[in-house]
Amino acid sequence: MDLPPLTEVTYWAILKDEIDDDTVNRLLWHYLGYRYDEAAQKWDLSLVDSEWRSDYPEPPNFIESRPATVKLTRSIPKENKQLLKEKLGFQGYKVDELVPRKTRRATAVNWLLSYQQLNG
Repeated sequence: MDLPPLTEVTYWAILKDEIDDDTVNRLLWHYLGYRYDEAAQKWDLSLVDSEWRSDYPEPPNFIESRPATVKLTRSIPKENKQLLKEKLGFQGYKVDELVPRKTRRATAVNWLLSYQQLNG
């Protein structure tokens, strides 16, 4: 299955819950370097940063895992922490929408924006 491109449309679709959790996870896995080797039936970690490789030899479910999302948040450089607001004008969720699943999706978008900023 093809992944959606890293565009403003994709980011808003993640924030608005129009892209399923599995696709959000697969986007993060891809840009973290995780590749699934069909022939070997296992994850190829050769492109994964050593910090991620040691903590997560199999890619985590970021939508369900608080520790994985905390690690994702901490990996965003300080100067990129506000990209949701700066690049998308995202003001956050309303109080009644503040559930872990949505905040983790926002973290995913912020990490992807940071990845894009750092890697062109």
